Amino acid sequence: YVLVGSFMWFVSAFFSVEYNKHHKNRNRYYMFLIFTLGVTMGVFIAADLFTLFIMFELASLASFVWVVQEETEKAMKAGETYLYVAMIGGFAMLSGICIFYGATNTLSIEALLDPSIYEGVNKGIIKAAALLIFVGFGAKAGAFPIHVWLPQAHPVAPAPLSALLSGILTKIGIFGVLILSGRMMFGDSSWVAFVLTVGVITMFVGALLAVFSVDLKRILACSSVSQIGFILVGISLMGILKINEKAVYGAVLYMVNHSLFKLVLFITAGVVYMRTHNLDLNAIKGYGRNKKSLMFIYLCGALGISGIPLFSGYVSKTLVHEALVELIEEVREKEAFFYSAGALKAMEILFLFCGGLTLAYMLKIFFVLFIEKNKDEKLQEKYDADKDVFGKGNFPILSVPACLFIVFGVLPNKVFMKLGILGSDLVKLTKTEESVNFFSLENLKGSFISIAVGLLVYFVFVKKVLTDSEGNALDRWPSVLSIENIIYRPAFKILYGMLFYVLVVFDRLTDGIVILLRKTVFKESPIPVEKIEGNAFTHFIGQLLDRIMPESDEANRRIYTASYRHKAALYFERVKDSNMIITSSLSFGLFFVVLGIVVTLIYMLWL
Repeated sequence: YVLVGSFMWFVSAFFSVEYNKHHKNRNRYYMFLIFTLGVTMGVFIAADLFTLFIMFELASLASFVWVVQEETEKAMKAGETYLYVAMIGGFAMLSGICIFYGATNTLSIEALLDPSIYEGVNKGIIKAAALLIFVGFGAKAGAFPIHVWLPQAHPVAPAPLSALLSGILTKIGIFGVLILSGRMMFGDSSWVAFVLTVGVITMFVGALLAVFSVDLKRILACSSVSQIGFILVGISLMGILKINEKAVYGAVLYMVNHSLFKLVLFITAGVVYMRTHNLDLNAIKGYGRNKKSLMFIYLCGALGISGIPLFSGYVSKTLVHEALVELIEEVREKEAFFYSAGALKAMEILFLFCGGLTLAYMLKIFFVLFIEKNKDEKLQEKYDADKDVFGKGNFPILSVPACLFIVFGVLPNKVFMKLGILGSDLVKLTKTEESVNFFSLENLKGSFISIAVGLLVYFVFVKKVLTDSEGNALDRWPSVLSIENIIYRPAFKILYGMLFYVLVVFDRLTDGIVILLRKTVFKESPIPVEKIEGNAFTHFIGQLLDRIMPESDEANRRIYTASYRHKAALYFERVKDSNMIITSSLSFGLFFVVLGIVVTLIYMLWL
């Protein structure tokens, strides 16, 4: 994945030159682009969970700047949400890591495969630690219900950075879930059921939001949520020994596929925005007409992500689907799983349905951009006259992953499966001699069902319900159905209010105790004593300044020889009083607590 990430950073950085020609704050843009590359690679090559956590948090902090790069009102709000989710995920992950270390006395990722470290350890403690760590990784991956940052952050970030946010930054979360499911919690049926449930819900919610969206980059952002759900379904099935191999290969290949798909699709969106300065489907309608190079790049990504046969997306989706079908068969035989065979069958139907929704929203973009004409004839003429859409060198570079989608799809066993094997060392893998016939009638049937669903949803629902009589896309998603506005923001306000008043009570209590002690135990002297002004240092400085720069009263011709000495003494007393107030406050104590935690973390990292 270091290889995949490096390639994506290269393409995004190359395209950024053209994209940022007329943008401000380019130095900041490139600085955080490179810094985030370093810490993201650190996640993939970390040897222990604590190092992984440090790199993970640095990646969150650095990529926050990506989200707010444009400094618009929407960007700042999205950045706020992104930071909230990252902080909550980070705290949860650190808590889980500490609990796990306390129980097993190790954080080595390699050691997680050793059964001996779990001997004599309460399974409930391990599950609690895994769940907390999952919250951190799931937040970054965009898993439901902590996916709220993703549909907001991707549309407001510059397109080359959106490609990396979707293609790579979400994968550092998926990478962590792989470690949890393939090592720490391998074979635990309750964990398999949990990740499977989260994956199915995420898959459906993301696809539904994408179908309803009318903003090009928001559609792709919601699509990322849905695709993360598909990957989580594949990861969850790793814990079932019989189907482990297909699930491992399917999940790893799905990760690679999704990264490269989103690189191509978000840069396509970046080209459109770069030339039209708009992302609303109604405003950009007809832009891609007669632009064959742009259509080729988009179609390769769209058909791939939709799981159309002869494209690489079909291969990874088929592997995950086969693993799910085999789980259903195994449960029918043994009935020893959290879900019944009927419930799993419903999940399989939803899996195929969400594949159809993927095709539907990809068709929505395709017809708007490349087939339909804009209602504004002058604007359409302007779009038709725009020929040099990619800029210098961008099209050949984007053609590489676009062509790979076809090569991987046509030769899955000879080429693409080799990449899946590379990812098998990360998890426990049960290898079998059984090979996958990707183009068997049974496997093609699943794909054809999704294609039929996608065509039906597009021509019946999208064209009839989400489009008005003049052909304009309608935003019919109820604004009240927002988890962030319904739950998270009110919860944050309540929590903030509660913490505020708790801290006020503690602050007042501290002041009260100090006053009580001064009135009782530490009584002030009843005899008035004149306070000595300043100290030896202020006297020396004051006398020196008085000798060098004596202040005079020109009217009365008098010299104030003690003026600077008096001023220095007064300044010293003000500083002393301020220091006493600061050092006796609760805030000062809390500051040093945080400073102590930081020093401790640095010391642990150094060890």
